[in-house]
Parts: sequence; structure tokens; C-alpha cells
Amino acid sequence: MPRSNPPDWVLARRRQIGDQIRAARLHANLTQEAVANAIPMERPNYNRIEQGHSAATLDTLLLIADVLGVPLSELVQ
Repeated sequence: MPRSNPPDWVLARRRQIGDQIRAARLHANLTQEAVANAIPMERPNYNRIEQGHSAATLDTLLLIADVLGVPLSELVQ
């Protein structure tokens, strides 16, 4: 059975979370490459999370929050 696309509100929320991740990364003065290497993840995959084009797992969000030095709640509020 083919997988259906998530509703529009989920896609919008995913983009918002990506924006919050990007803001926290810039505040930490880190590049996408630095965060991706620390997770570890390929930079293009990390970029897709920041752009909201890819859904991050909870584990990945926890790793990103740790690298950025912020609580997970700050990224997903």
C-alpha cells in the first residue's frame, strides 16, 4: 500500500522546526557541516531537515539539540 503524504499542517510545522534548528545553529556559530559531522549525518541530509523537506527522527532531534547546546523543547516549541 503506498504511503500517503502528511497533511499540510504537518509540512508547515516541519518547516517551522527546521527554521528553529537553523536559528539555534547560527546562534551557536556552527555550520551545517559541523553539526552534520557531530551527529553523524551527511550534510545534504541535515540540510533537508533544516529546510523542512525531511522528517527527523526523535533520536536525530535529540542529537542536534545536544550539539547545539539547547534543550529539545527549544527546537520543537
